[in-house]
Amino acid sequence: MSDEGDGNRAYGRTAFKRSRSHFTDRITADGRDGWPVAAGRYRLVVSRACPWASRAVISRRLLGLEDALSMAVADPVQDDRSWRFTLDPDGRDPVLGIRFLSEAYDRRETGYPGGVSVPAVVDVPSGRLVTNDYQRLTLDLATEWTALHRDGAPDLYPRARRDEIDAVMADVYGDVNNGVYRAGFATGQQEYEEACAGVFRRLELLADRLAGRRYLVGDTLTEADIRLFTTLVRFDAVYHGHFKCNRWKLTENRVLWAYARDLFQTPGFGDTVDFGHIKRHYYQVHTGINPTRIVPLGPDLAGWLTPHHREELGGRPFGDGSAPGPVPAGEEVPAAG
Repeated sequence: MSDEGDGNRAYGRTAFKRSRSHFTDRITADGRDGWPVAAGRYRLVVSRACPWASRAVISRRLLGLEDALSMAVADPVQDDRSWRFTLDPDGRDPVLGIRFLSEAYDRRETGYPGGVSVPAVVDVPSGRLVTNDYQRLTLDLATEWTALHRDGAPDLYPRARRDEIDAVMADVYGDVNNGVYRAGFATGQQEYEEACAGVFRRLELLADRLAGRRYLVGDTLTEADIRLFTTLVRFDAVYHGHFKCNRWKLTENRVLWAYARDLFQTPGFGDTVDFGHIKRHYYQVHTGINPTRIVPLGPDLAGWLTPHHREELGGRPFGDGSAPGPVPAGEEVPAAG
């Protein structure tokens, strides 16, 4: 999720086009881009409000990379200077020593095109941005960082299933992950209606797919489930009202609501979600859509912890592995979240 150059007031007032990641270096086991996998060298910068960053937060936790890859959580309400570290003492990230994520971008390249986006990985020794390639980052965590995975880490991108996973993720990205933004930031009626129709057409197809199977691909959790979850968990809280994706609520779709609850109650998913951050970001940053910046009280979140019965479909969430342990100290989401 990027901080656009025109500032927060541009949201909802200008045509929406998602920026491509400008910094696409990869951190790999062999270090072929100059960035070898190494414990403690890099810092993952995220916002718990951002669905793209939340993919990385979930993957990092499922794979047990917390000790190897430290994490900085930005304030959910960024200003026109970029994501800021006002949640930390003195308003500085305690590891990188910077007030704004843009400082790490500037150390990498001055006058770069596009906005300052999360997730971002920063090289701690130099303070320079390494990558903001949100599409590739989590795949590399699953496949290039294996030497640092915890015992029992799941295979989130199994080689034998990659073609199917890629195809599912492409549909989810185009119509759902990005579709809600195209609907929410539309500046014309036809543009909005086409995007909104695409969102719900794809959700209905996904519901049909998930009616008789627990997970999107195979019988275990994969990257595809992570990418769908980060949109579903925000759906009723922000996309239904704020982005006008309101043909129906997630809670009104029996299959998707049960699927989303199943994931939410799986260690590594719901324990990374902060609804407070999510609602504050969308309603207070997108002033072109919500000029009053009023954050709604609802929806009621109690239903996320109700029985889902999806285990009756079988499936093995972590495959031959096991669930991650407790959330590390200092990374817990407050109960109010």
